[in-house]
Amino acid sequence: MKKPVLCAGRLYCDLVFTDVPRMPTLGTEVFAPGVSLHAGGGAFITGATLASLGHEVSQFSTLPAPPFETIVLADMATHGVGATQCKPSESGVDPQITVAMSNNGDRAFLTRTDGSAIPDLQSVSFSDYAHLHIGEMRTLQDMPELLTAARSAGLTISLDCGWQDAYDPDLAALIAAVDVFLPNEAEATALLRSGTPEICAPLTVVKHGKTGARARAATDANWTNGKTFPVNAIDATGAGDAFNAGFLSSWLDGAPLDQCLAEGNACGSASVLAVGGTGFLKARP
Repeated sequence: MKKPVLCAGRLYCDLVFTDVPRMPTLGTEVFAPGVSLHAGGGAFITGATLASLGHEVSQFSTLPAPPFETIVLADMATHGVGATQCKPSESGVDPQITVAMSNNGDRAFLTRTDGSAIPDLQSVSFSDYAHLHIGEMRTLQDMPELLTAARSAGLTISLDCGWQDAYDPDLAALIAAVDVFLPNEAEATALLRSGTPEICAPLTVVKHGKTGARARAATDANWTNGKTFPVNAIDATGAGDAFNAGFLSSWLDGAPLDQCLAEGNACGSASVLAVGGTGFLKARP
């Protein structure tokens, strides 16, 4: 029986433009051959991928403002991610929207965040889950008591980093309080520059995109490297979040690091073969 997981973090409606010939610049217009709407945000993409791997998953998020919540709730149902722990946005809050532009296998984002990322902690029963995954650092910074609530219920905790233009220099204590920290290479480099030590958490996993990933326990002297295999990428949106799911699913089963990395890389590679962070997943019956 796969362990039940609660995924907390910003929940967006993603507007994805595909095959963009070049990224927009001021004073110009770019025409994209394709566009689609999907539920998005790192917590959801990791959760949907975990659900496809056999885990019972619930989303702990504030829903985007109407009319986008309808699209997001439909996608959550399609991918078997429970919505009972989600709450509607407050009146007057802007919709949570991400515009994703995919170009030559990479992507750029333009995002609007407003209001609280997650509902009040008293609204969820943490004891119903075995693991908490937090989709981005900012959510944990805004509500650090999330750690206490999860630990009190006996949950293990993982944390993706999420991009910030500038990271606070005092994040080491928050990172050290989770079990698994999963930044990508650019985020890890930016954290180092801000003064955060390279190794804070009991287990750090750094994602390198098309070249794979590396992992290191705080008690180890060396990194364990996991290479991925080349694919013809269509859209890299959410690939790191899909990697998280593959890695965590194996880690929760007690698998060795090399196997966890292999499963993470497999999910990340599969993700880029379709449009949107969950486009590669089959709909749940």
